[in-house]
Amino acid sequence: MGERVSPRGPSELVELDDARTAVLSRVHALEPVTLPLAELRGRVVAQSVVARENIPGFVNSSMDGFAVRARDTVSGSARLRVVDSVHAGATSSLVVQPGCAVRIMTGAPLPEGADAVCMLEDTVADGDHVIIHRVVTPGDYLRGIGDDTRVGQELFVPGDVISPAGVGVLAGQGVSTLLVHPRPRVGILSTGDEVVGDGGPLGAGQIRDLNRPMVLGLVEESGCVPVDLGIAPDTREAITRAIATAVDSCDVVVTTGGVSVGDVDYVKVALTDLAPETAMSLRVAMKPGKPFAFAVVGPREVPVFGLPGNPVSTRVSFEMFVRPALRRRAGVAHVERFSLSAVLDQPLERPLDGKVHLLHVNVAWGDDGRVHVLDIARRDSHLLHAVSTANALAVVPTVARLDAGSSVRVIVLDTDSLGAPP
Repeated sequence: MGERVSPRGPSELVELDDARTAVLSRVHALEPVTLPLAELRGRVVAQSVVARENIPGFVNSSMDGFAVRARDTVSGSARLRVVDSVHAGATSSLVVQPGCAVRIMTGAPLPEGADAVCMLEDTVADGDHVIIHRVVTPGDYLRGIGDDTRVGQELFVPGDVISPAGVGVLAGQGVSTLLVHPRPRVGILSTGDEVVGDGGPLGAGQIRDLNRPMVLGLVEESGCVPVDLGIAPDTREAITRAIATAVDSCDVVVTTGGVSVGDVDYVKVALTDLAPETAMSLRVAMKPGKPFAFAVVGPREVPVFGLPGNPVSTRVSFEMFVRPALRRRAGVAHVERFSLSAVLDQPLERPLDGKVHLLHVNVAWGDDGRVHVLDIARRDSHLLHAVSTANALAVVPTVARLDAGSSVRVIVLDTDSLGAPP
């Protein structure tokens, strides 16, 4: 199950990288299933796929024009007799002889005797002849056998995600079914007597459930199937029962709230009750998101994540722990988001508290060809609106200050908003 990681004392912090390693070492891909071609987009390949057909399977024209013998055009001006016409899906029974040409459409097989195509725009019709005022080179506007894929070529390896173009590649090989990993079903459970899930009026001390709708969306964005588990009250029995029920039907379970040191923080207790051998209750050296709980529960070894209840902490903890675990559960080879070094456009100060700070920021390409941190969101863990438009997380090490112009690593949350470099 992997190495057990826990602090040596009640107040000791666990390094973020150590906590991530401990969690991800306990998460394994779901058993693969065979699915039809129509359901393969976005799935993760569970077997190597090798080309069994050459694409193209025959030499064909890449343009509308005339199939010719290139040597007939070496003088730079040729008048050739048009002896046939061939469309895609058909063939010509004629052999192109000296001084002759065949009208050819895009995708049509090259007639025997021809070794090039002159595109239509470079020709002039002259009755049953065609005039070509240029030198044609052998191979012009031809697609050769196996230009795209050749028999025996490896097309996919386990862990590859099948894109829409990838579905087309499979269809081109005549693949009708494939062994892939299923999309994980991910249950999301909020906890807390104070949490209200509907739009009705709030009672004294009540708050609306921000986390569950947010995490449902994050799970879907991660390519998994979100399952709404509702809200569990703050009792040991209710939370334990909700998690135990969820692991029977879900492949991953995510809870929010109940993992800190309060009198009614029962998620970590429930995980210990359900999986004493694997349960971890940690104080991770990160801000936000310090309190964290995790266990692998039941005979199906379902990973259960206990995230903190403050919404920004929930969001950051999801990025650091849950998202890579979901991708590993889905069988993806590369589980991490794209990250890069960015330039700070303003100074950044932080307390020396022994934690890695993960700050929501907006980044964009600058005129200098580098990505710049344009602004930094307010940092309290309850300020969800303040971070809702951020497109990256800045990973700030334990230093008191980074001056403007310094470099900082950023994890890009929205690559589309980053745009293209100048």
